[in-house]
Formats: sequence, structure tokens, C-alpha cells
Amino acid sequence: MRIGEYKLTALETCRFYLDGGAMFGVVPKVLWERTNPSDQKNRIEMAARTLLIDNGKRRIIVDTGVGQGWDPKFSQIYGIDNSKYTLSESLKAAGLSAGDITDVILTHLHFDHVGGATFADGDGSVKPTFPNATYYVQKKQYEWAVNPSEKDQASYHNEKYVPLFEQERLRLLEGETEFLPGIFLRLTNGHTVAHQTVLVTDGAETLCHPGDTIPTSSHIPLPYIMGYDNSPLTTLEEKKAILAKAVERNFILFFEHDPKYAATLVARTDKGYRPGTPVDMSEQLQ
Repeated sequence: MRIGEYKLTALETCRFYLDGGAMFGVVPKVLWERTNPSDQKNRIEMAARTLLIDNGKRRIIVDTGVGQGWDPKFSQIYGIDNSKYTLSESLKAAGLSAGDITDVILTHLHFDHVGGATFADGDGSVKPTFPNATYYVQKKQYEWAVNPSEKDQASYHNEKYVPLFEQERLRLLEGETEFLPGIFLRLTNGHTVAHQTVLVTDGAETLCHPGDTIPTSSHIPLPYIMGYDNSPLTTLEEKKAILAKAVERNFILFFEHDPKYAATLVARTDKGYRPGTPVDMSEQLQ
């Protein structure tokens, strides 16, 4: 897929598992398990998918997945599985390496979005996974991440991103911006403070990366809001705005966590918003 000057590629990094009830909040299991069957621990399969935006000069990825190098207990709790996918292998399939990435946009700093941003080398020091890239996150999100609430502190692991700030590799943004011509960063605050969504548009076509505001295609119906969200009613209003525009302007929605669909259109039916036609982004790897 191309939008304007940008080639857009979905890159798989791993599969992992989260509690299905937490992923769907007030929605009963009898409904969400139709599309997201759970394992014996009530966990559902999750993708950790990144979006590569490439115009030949700037090569940008949006989020970095869970990453590797977690301790065995953590890996077991979240069922982190790199047997089929890693970010390095997906970059290789796209003809790139970590050194080719120029920019990393972080929607927010939860471990499943920033875990692959850094790695610990042999002497234990933390280094950027992408040695030639500048990383970007909202200042208010960074401030929240280093001092989170009791509700969401388990999602933040300072060792993954504080070294980037200390090494002056992490740029803190303040508010919405046009990152590059045709690439816009917009704020949503329901999931967490100053979460960034990403729009890539040429005026005729638009891809919206909503991050964890709409993490999977199963979260398109309005009541399907994660229990992880700090302000679910804010998420509801943000979803209404995104989905209305998606239908009106035929936006493509990109899903970071959907294990089946990287992207779809959005349909509005007599029962509300629903996933529309899937968009195949795999051809980008050919």
C-alpha cells in the first residue's frame, strides 16, 4: 500500500497473551470469545504489530512491540512467543535492518509498545535497538510513565525508556503536530495520558493508527473498551470521533494487537460500527 509518498508495511514482532476480561472491560465473555477465544488461563492471543512508514529518505516505525530479554516469569505470565515472528526478521523481510530506521514514534510507553525500543548488551547497559533513530513520545505521557498510578503501574517498565531519555535519544513532544508532510500525530487520552494516534494521508486516502484506543478489529463496536483504560468514557468519545471520520472518509484502521487482521475499513450498520473489508498489507513484503 502507498499513501502519497509513503510506503506502508505491517511488521509482526511476536505474539503474546493478555486476560480477555481485561481486554474487553464490561463486555461479557460470551460475546467477546466469539472472535477472541481464550486459553485455560482466560488469556487471548495478541499481536504486537508495528507500522513501517517509508519514503526512501525517512524510515519510521510506530511502536516497537514487546521486545525480547524479559525474565522467564514475566514471559510466562504474558505468553510471549517469538517462535514465528521477531521485529528483526520482519525488518529483514522488508529489506531493512535496525540501522536503517530513522525515527520511532511511540504511541505510549506501555511495555507491549516500547519493550523493543532498547536492549541490554553484554555488560548490562541499555542501548537503543535502532542506533540511528530518534524516538518520539508526548512529554505528558513520559511524565506519567515515570510516575504512574497504582492502577496502571504494572504496564510501565522504566528501564525500557528512561535510558533513551538520559542518552538524549528520546524527544518529548508537546501536543499535536504534523510530524512530516502527510503524517499527523493526534492525541487521545482515554487509554492513558497523552497517547498518540498516527494519521498518514495524501488527502484522498488515509490510514489511521489508533494505537490502544482501538487495539483490535473486535474493539470497533463502541462498548468494547479495555479494562486497562484509565478513562473509559473518554475512550468512548474518542472512538466515536475516529469511527465517524473513518466511515465518512473511508479511512483504513491499522490494528496493533489484532492477531488476524492488520487493517480493515469500518462499516456502520443498524447495530452500530463494525469491522469492514480487511485490507491486505502483506503485499508490502514482496
